[in-house]
Amino acid sequence: MRHIMVMNAKGGCGKSTLATNIASYFATEGAAVALADYDPQRSGLDWIERRPDNRAKIVGVSGFDDGLRRVPRSADILVIDAPARTHNKELADLVKHAETIIVPVLPSTIDMQASDRFIKELKSVGKVEKKGVKIGVVANRVREYTLIFEELDEYLTAARVPYLAALREAQNYVRAYTRGLGIFELPEYLAWPDWEQWDPLVKWLRSKRSQP
Repeated sequence: MRHIMVMNAKGGCGKSTLATNIASYFATEGAAVALADYDPQRSGLDWIERRPDNRAKIVGVSGFDDGLRRVPRSADILVIDAPARTHNKELADLVKHAETIIVPVLPSTIDMQASDRFIKELKSVGKVEKKGVKIGVVANRVREYTLIFEELDEYLTAARVPYLAALREAQNYVRAYTRGLGIFELPEYLAWPDWEQWDPLVKWLRSKRSQP
């Protein structure tokens, strides 16, 4: 079973959006997918409950209640929506369950500063130091051609982890979430710009470079 974790200690950075869309992508590709939601607000589990019966099934796991004890053994992919404000021992314990970690970062000075500290802490975790897990960063909810996005783009480019994609702020993510869908399940005429932005992230997730 492959474990893909979406995490950042800074709340409100779009972890659940990335996690649900990663889960739906692999499910539409034919994988058996489970999504472990550690957010007590149940964003991921609510999304699964909205998911139409005629779409590829995704199993929801209440990480905030049971951890990963109820993950089905038949799953090919487990996407973990990690909790915010995770540090120290709790962070190290969570990282033990991952082979791949995606860190979303918003275009704001506060988020960049917080993410810089978090990535340094994450890289000091034993499993990461021993290269037992791969880390990638994503610029999330960006508005192109703004000064703050240019600042974020420069920051992530200089970061010593793979800078995978820049995802725009778009109503398509709201449309998809409210219907229990992922961005790849929206009509092409509507979502093709977002598909293009996701393409390098998807290719990295599918490549050996994203796994130990």
